[in-house]
Amino acid sequence: MINFRLMRHLWMFLAVAEEQHFGRAARRLGMSQPPLTEQIQVLEQALKVKLFERSRQGTQLTPVGRAILPAVQRFASQMEQLELTVREATAGQSGTLTIGAISSALVDAIPPLVDQFKQAHPDVSVSVREIDSAEAIPALQAGELDLAFARLQGELGSDISTKLLAQDRMAVALPSKHRLAGSQSIRLGQLVDEPFVMFMRQVSPVYFDSIIAGCQAHGFSPRVLHDVRSVAAQIALVGCGQGVALIPSGLKRLAPENVLVKPLKEEIEVVTTAVAWRRNSFNPALQLALSTWKWA
Repeated sequence: MINFRLMRHLWMFLAVAEEQHFGRAARRLGMSQPPLTEQIQVLEQALKVKLFERSRQGTQLTPVGRAILPAVQRFASQMEQLELTVREATAGQSGTLTIGAISSALVDAIPPLVDQFKQAHPDVSVSVREIDSAEAIPALQAGELDLAFARLQGELGSDISTKLLAQDRMAVALPSKHRLAGSQSIRLGQLVDEPFVMFMRQVSPVYFDSIIAGCQAHGFSPRVLHDVRSVAAQIALVGCGQGVALIPSGLKRLAPENVLVKPLKEEIEVVTTAVAWRRNSFNPALQLALSTWKWA
């Protein structure tokens, strides 16, 4: 049985946690402050924990409050998705397809695919959000996504299907005044002493490990000066003179005038985009998508 009272209390907890102020949270919820304070106390008594500390600096989460906040945020997101699905069903739409994608896929792969899907199935709503590659499989398995477009390869779980969409050779991004700027192509061995701007491992573990393995196969481990969350950030820091970067050659178009992208003599290929989905999903919109794009 759904505990609507607990759900209401969790919405209140989330508002106070995000606003860090009982007065602002009460205004956001359309209520006065004393009842909100009372309801938070009821929640704390029910859970037998203290969730907030008040001080002159405002309202702060206790360690227990910080620990449960991510789960409550996921719950809120799922409730919003449920509400959207109910509204669409009431309005005569036949469901929602939820897509997560890394930033490069949002620019290249997703727009034409969504356009094709909407033309074939105008009665299905499509929700798209940005993710990191590391988020893709957990979000699919949790039912938060129907499809994930990310840098994925290898064994991803017995319940996950994947399809490779794009892979690319690595290239070298370097400042326009770098000592190697006049080279037609660059060997990995020429970068041994260079500081690197690397793609953060926790964002895309397979992608990161492929690059490290390629360097180690040629006798060195890159000296990482910065690690960042996107190829665009890699290129930007290269332009600021913070080192060199190994990037997919297809993203050369992101480079400004003060950054050169040179071919790498060694053939190091990485997966730049794969799509994944859960085999046992019961969402009819996913089956429509797989049929439209013919990946299954």
